[in-house]
Amino acid sequence: MPTRFHITGWSLAAAAGAATLVVAACTDSRAPTDAAPSAAVTSPQATQLGANARPKIGHVFILILENESATATFGPGSPAQFLADTLVKQGAFLPNYFGIGHASLDNYIAMISGQAPDSASQADCSIYTNFEQTGTAAFGQAIGSGCVFPRTVKTVANQLDDRHVRWRAYMEDMGNDPAREADRCGHVPIGSVDITNNEEPEDQYAARHNPFVWFHAITDFRVCQTSVVPLSLLESDLASEDRTPRYVFITPNVCHDGHDSPCVTGEPGGLVSADLFLREWVPLILNSPAFKKDGVLLITTDEAEGAGGSTACCNEMPGPNAALPGGDGPGGGPVGAVLLSRFIKPGTVSQTGYNHYSMLKSVEEIFDLPLLGFAAQPGLASFGSDVFTNPGNTAGHRGMNDGGDKLVQ
Repeated sequence: MPTRFHITGWSLAAAAGAATLVVAACTDSRAPTDAAPSAAVTSPQATQLGANARPKIGHVFILILENESATATFGPGSPAQFLADTLVKQGAFLPNYFGIGHASLDNYIAMISGQAPDSASQADCSIYTNFEQTGTAAFGQAIGSGCVFPRTVKTVANQLDDRHVRWRAYMEDMGNDPAREADRCGHVPIGSVDITNNEEPEDQYAARHNPFVWFHAITDFRVCQTSVVPLSLLESDLASEDRTPRYVFITPNVCHDGHDSPCVTGEPGGLVSADLFLREWVPLILNSPAFKKDGVLLITTDEAEGAGGSTACCNEMPGPNAALPGGDGPGGGPVGAVLLSRFIKPGTVSQTGYNHYSMLKSVEEIFDLPLLGFAAQPGLASFGSDVFTNPGNTAGHRGMNDGGDKLVQ
């Protein structure tokens, strides 16, 4: 699917320079790092939009990749040139965006619930057991052990359901092998070994990368069947604004999210395969009626690997069940993030510190929802005027640039 983008602004070299700053800001990256490249549209750190000034965002798209640091993804020689160069130039680059733990599952759970890592989620819950809750700590943190949270522990999906706001999570390969998992709400039975951790050539879905199946508040209800669906349904849902959910969460398979390298299919995996996935799917999102009208797309990675991979930002706090969210450190390391929207000037860079709790807080503020878990931590930054640098853009249904240049396939 060939694509053509209107490119403005920032160079990969500038992105790499910003990416090298993230580890220095590891303990509290709300403090500004060195000055951003002059070619970028850079706004003051931690400058937030007031409730009345926030852009009228109506559709949120989130796409999660795997296991790469900001330096690897956006630094010199990155094999992900579409992400690190093309998309960075079109949107906002957040070099100080951090994961909150290790390995995968604890990060995904945090993204939709604000629940902190525990020993089970830090081990990716190889057995699909119930979380036995014995109490509740500050910020709604569930005390206990296990994997699948009880109905009383809510997610942003539950909040959206309560407001009758449509959401969907799109999982690549889910259900390709019905012997592994169903094609809707795919997970193994309670008490079973999670066989989705063992990828197959025809089915590389992993439930540990699907946060929605770890909450009984979702899996026990029909909404899981209607809203946690295969990625193959996304293209038709994007065809019209009416069919597009207001909240979209996208998980590639373990090859196309960059987790495996090489892949069981023989594909290269890593950032090479992740970038190819983005080249196919991101243009479909950017050219969809819902995104053009009032959408924002966030692309990030669950956790960082390598030097600084367990550092944290934003005064991240441990939950009641694990003293160190990162296993051997306070966080999940610097992963970086890119956001795209007509409410963002191409080439924007924000040095503000963010993490997955910040993402959740931002989504909840967009949809006027109460803050869950550590999304309610005092002082936590949410995406504001440092990111939405073009809040007055009322073009609508045009391209992402001020002049309305249309993205074409």
